[in-house]
Amino acid sequence: MWEIIKKIQGVFYSIILFFTSLFTTGELPKTVTMPDTKPGEYGQWVDPFIGTGGIPWASAMLFPGSTSPYGMVRLSPDTTMLGGNEPFNFGNAGYHYDQSYTLGFSHTRLSGTGAKDMGHFRVTPAIGDTNAANRLSKPLYFTHDNEVATAGYYAVNLPSINCLAELTTTAHTGVHRYTFDTKKDAHLFLDATSFLGDGHATEGKVSVLENKTEVEGEGRVFTTFTSRYDGLKGYFVARFNKPVASYKTWDNNGTDTGVDLNFGSIKNQPLELKIGISFVSIENARENLEAETGGLDFEGVRDLTRADWDSWLSRIDIETVDDDIKTIFYTAMYHSMIMPTDFTDANGEYLGFEGQIGVADGFTYRTDLSLWDTFRTAHPLYALIAPEIQLDSVKSLIAMADIGGTLPRWPSGGGYTGSMLGTPADMVITESYLKGITDFNVEKAYSYMKSASENQSPIGKDGRKFGDLYNQYGYVPANLAEKSVAHTLEYAWADGSISLLADALGYTDEAAYYKEKSLNYKNIFNTETQYFQGKNSDGSWLTPLMPDVTTYYDEISPVKVAQAYVEGSARQWRWTAPQDRQGLVDLFQSKEYFVSELDRFMKDASPTRAALNPGSGYWQGNQHDIHMPYLFNDAGRPDLTQKWVRWALAERHSTDVDGLDGNDDGGTLSSWYIFSAMGLYPVAGTDGYWIGSPNLDKAVVDLQNGSTLTIIAENQSAGNIYVQSAVLNGEPLTEPYVTHAQLAGGGTLVFTMGGTPAANGGF
Repeated sequence: MWEIIKKIQGVFYSIILFFTSLFTTGELPKTVTMPDTKPGEYGQWVDPFIGTGGIPWASAMLFPGSTSPYGMVRLSPDTTMLGGNEPFNFGNAGYHYDQSYTLGFSHTRLSGTGAKDMGHFRVTPAIGDTNAANRLSKPLYFTHDNEVATAGYYAVNLPSINCLAELTTTAHTGVHRYTFDTKKDAHLFLDATSFLGDGHATEGKVSVLENKTEVEGEGRVFTTFTSRYDGLKGYFVARFNKPVASYKTWDNNGTDTGVDLNFGSIKNQPLELKIGISFVSIENARENLEAETGGLDFEGVRDLTRADWDSWLSRIDIETVDDDIKTIFYTAMYHSMIMPTDFTDANGEYLGFEGQIGVADGFTYRTDLSLWDTFRTAHPLYALIAPEIQLDSVKSLIAMADIGGTLPRWPSGGGYTGSMLGTPADMVITESYLKGITDFNVEKAYSYMKSASENQSPIGKDGRKFGDLYNQYGYVPANLAEKSVAHTLEYAWADGSISLLADALGYTDEAAYYKEKSLNYKNIFNTETQYFQGKNSDGSWLTPLMPDVTTYYDEISPVKVAQAYVEGSARQWRWTAPQDRQGLVDLFQSKEYFVSELDRFMKDASPTRAALNPGSGYWQGNQHDIHMPYLFNDAGRPDLTQKWVRWALAERHSTDVDGLDGNDDGGTLSSWYIFSAMGLYPVAGTDGYWIGSPNLDKAVVDLQNGSTLTIIAENQSAGNIYVQSAVLNGEPLTEPYVTHAQLAGGGTLVFTMGGTPAANGGF
């Protein structure tokens, strides 16, 4: 059945591409010699096209364009279909591999999320007699044969205008190079009010300066997330290496504003463009441009960005004989380092919440934190190999709360988005402190965490939407609130983290109180059905319970049966209590039953990665069950953790354009791979890690504290997936679990692997 669905999907896309080719204007595409991407030692293993294709709603939602590590500018093609039409929401990052037309190259977007957002300041090359009014209805054709990318560099040949477009970036600057192989006049459309997806723009302005080598402008966009606050206004200063011969502006009351820049006939004379961007002011945009690119040309900027990426990617140096694994690993590293966004200008100013301009003192203010996703894997990775990013994130969250009154759960751009649920900042802050990242106002952070738990956060902010009900009943009643099971489980997990932080701060009574509160998850476990189930305020259970039905069926069915859950089914929410793992196991009829049900859950995973219908079994593409293979450890079956982790590493990640099992969500799935490939996996919101089954021969982890952790997997292979022993700094591990303190001082962790399960899983 699944193969039939995949074939139908392929036929559908083929039909689209066939009709697209019939109406292609300009000369037909032909293979040309593309520039050398000049990747670095580690960058050579990065393939930015991984995760840029697949079934639109089940794809990773990534982009191949250029960005710098954790930078603000993400300069990439904005793809579309014939005539600029897009009947389906293909690529939320502005790009989808199955599309063969581009509107041009915009500078801002999110990475791997379910939100099609931003898209500031699109640049579109053109030739000859131009009409800016046609720029969205007559997009430029391209082919993947003439498209290349690596970390910090992207290039594509545009045959209909005989132009090679190349892109590179710094943190706040996009750098373009266009080489026109035609005698016709070379043009660039610079759109001050561009945006991605369904949205609109206001306050557009653009002006060409007297020196004819600079343009400055601004525009406010309202897209998926930015429309949830006051829109996101950006400013730019564009500088060219050639003077503008002539220009024409267009404007529609600030909603559609830009300039058509004509550089005359410049055949084979590269036209370079630098665009400094700020969300504070035009002055800051110019300062960012100067500070980050100075007198550098395109090659100079690209060389710096390439070196920057290599420095960050080298924080984990791996050895493997499998080139595909190496490509997947370093591409995952790359994708884990795109967000959160550096929102701090060269002078330290940044756009904070509610339009307030702040000054970052001793840290970099960062936004676009997909916390409901990233607290599970990406933030634990930062705590391990990028503690400065983790500290920036915590300080930024506190700065946001200082304005809005509560810690956000999905801050993006300049405001709260209200996306998803729970209070995941609690896990991020607690985990940071427990892992030795303590240079922040922990008392203030703790007070914000308690305030949300006690339902004292400002109304309408990102606190606990149903916290009052949760506190009153000990669970969120299904008859009084939507998504009741999901909310209850997320609140309980967060309370567990608050308890751990309280204990670390010496607040013993409060630690006990929040520990007890974290056990509220048990209140919605139906011992008869053996599932977390919607429970009404009178204590009755919400029926019918149909464990295999996901909320996605509910969206198209007149009868709602999964309304107590979020983005999944009762089966997929059955395992969410990492704050009390043994307690979760004990809720089941027996430990053996827990193991058999979890094993059945894993076996029922979709046969194909990034499937049209992921089913009700294990679905790594969504976050609430992402950690499930590791729960076998807590039920005394580490051998099954090892089996299923290696299965997921091999079957749920690949080098293909649909190489992830769903939205990457700011590096969440990518970080899952990084940890699991090394044989570790974080228990989010704590200082602990489960042990799994590494698929690397060796990994040397720079802990950024002067120490390195070397992980060696002796005799590992596709057939030798079972741990026979694990020895940390000469001491055998007696359980499939280590703490951060055991790793933080560095040393060596040696796995000995074999082809059959060892007694007690090798521990």
